[in-house]
Amino acid sequence: MPTTTAKGAATRRRIVEGAASEIRERGLNATTLDDVCRRSGTGKSQLFHYFPDGREQLLHAVAELEAERVFHDQEPYLSELTSRAAWERWRDAVVETSRSQGLHCPLGVLITDMGRHSPTAQAVTAQLIRQWQECVRTGIAATQAAGEADPALDADRTAAAVIAAIQGGVSVQLSTGSVAHLEAALNLCLDHMLS
Repeated sequence: MPTTTAKGAATRRRIVEGAASEIRERGLNATTLDDVCRRSGTGKSQLFHYFPDGREQLLHAVAELEAERVFHDQEPYLSELTSRAAWERWRDAVVETSRSQGLHCPLGVLITDMGRHSPTAQAVTAQLIRQWQECVRTGIAATQAAGEADPALDADRTAAAVIAAIQGGVSVQLSTGSVAHLEAALNLCLDHMLS
């Protein structure tokens, strides 16, 4: 439902952020609409005013917010991938963001929790992966054009591998609490691309 006032937009945003926080902390299946209302300081009538189709519509909004956060956490580095130094700054940002977010990583929530249980969240996650992979592919092509990446690399396949490496590293982090696998996977990708 479109929001027409600044106050309405703020209330809707509070609901979405409250739901996102609850899901990150407790998991999708353990989060109820009552939890979201308590966390956001709203009532169920307000929640259903902004999300008349209920839980699935709210999950779609949460997935969009979390996808937005994944991109936001990587900027400006993701848009500047043209040299080894730029790739290393991006890698460091990805690893540090994962380290600081720990179990509350938006990417982890999208991949391991929401994407598995909500069809609309899965669609948002798939779109995030496509956009992210395209950004990485563009960076690979730009780095090749600058003469700092192997010109024989298939930029599409390499970008897919980089995204898979990040997802795998985040999944291991959620299980172990360590970013070591994420960092190792990204280092291996960069060594392959930039050697």
